[in-house]
Amino acid sequence: MWAMIATWRMALEGVQDAELILKNGGTASDAIETAIQAVEDFPYFKSVGYGGLPNRKMEVELDAAYMDGQTLGFGAVCGIQDIANPISVARRLSRLKANNVLVGQGARDYAIAQGFETKDMLTDRAQIHYHNRQKQLGLDDNLVPYSGHDTVGMVALDQAGLMVAGTSTSGLFMKEPGRVGDSPFIGSGLYVDAQIGGASGTGMGEDIMKGILSYEIVRLMKAGKSAQEACQTAVFDFERDMANRGTSVGDISMIALAADGSWGVASNIDNFSFVVALPDQGSQVYVTRRQGDTMIHELASQAWLDNYMAERTKPLERL
Repeated sequence: MWAMIATWRMALEGVQDAELILKNGGTASDAIETAIQAVEDFPYFKSVGYGGLPNRKMEVELDAAYMDGQTLGFGAVCGIQDIANPISVARRLSRLKANNVLVGQGARDYAIAQGFETKDMLTDRAQIHYHNRQKQLGLDDNLVPYSGHDTVGMVALDQAGLMVAGTSTSGLFMKEPGRVGDSPFIGSGLYVDAQIGGASGTGMGEDIMKGILSYEIVRLMKAGKSAQEACQTAVFDFERDMANRGTSVGDISMIALAADGSWGVASNIDNFSFVVALPDQGSQVYVTRRQGDTMIHELASQAWLDNYMAERTKPLERL
């Protein structure tokens, strides 16, 4: 048995690459790194890696994390700049006894010393997004700079029973320099225990961290809930708890994969997309919607898939 789940349609091509690894007896470690690298390398996905949207100073600061479900080894980089594949640096850090989480210039220095590829991660397309957003902000006082926070998060299970989770993101568009969300934090952006399962999330990181939602989902699975039940309980109970405290939460979408290969997803937004790969179906894109405290998952139509890519690759003009 092998399986994989990932946030957003943007993960599809990477998961398809990882599927070949898993079906041929490869490791979940290689599958996760390969899949996330593919997303990091594609310039039209504007919330991850190359082409990721910049911070307020028009700098691309990237966060990534990797966790091994067997050893609980964990590695992460936060606010790293001009490194092509932050997920690979995070994986390397997960093997160390100490210094598992590096930030900013220290993370970049380590990556360069270890021979990881350097690259100017700010694309012309991202600069157009930045300048257009600045102009829109000047014209409309109701607009907020923080939009676009689609972390790619994944969990994989290989035929040997190893489970791995990984995340990568450029974070909130026009964030304050140095801002770090949930993605590189163990328990919030991701968590995996090969004896139970793993989870990852995307959305407003400041809110996901308040609920430590990835760990909470794994805890609920350990307590006997299915992956789907655990996701729904974690997300919607947290949403209610925050409402009872007099505040609301932003976008939150969580994915989970159990050690037996079953999976679950919950989201407080409509049309959250995700990718699932299984031996009997290959890699498929789903779109989900909320109905009360239950999620309704449907396979994405070809029209939906075509529109998704058309929207992300269409030409941009500077306003």
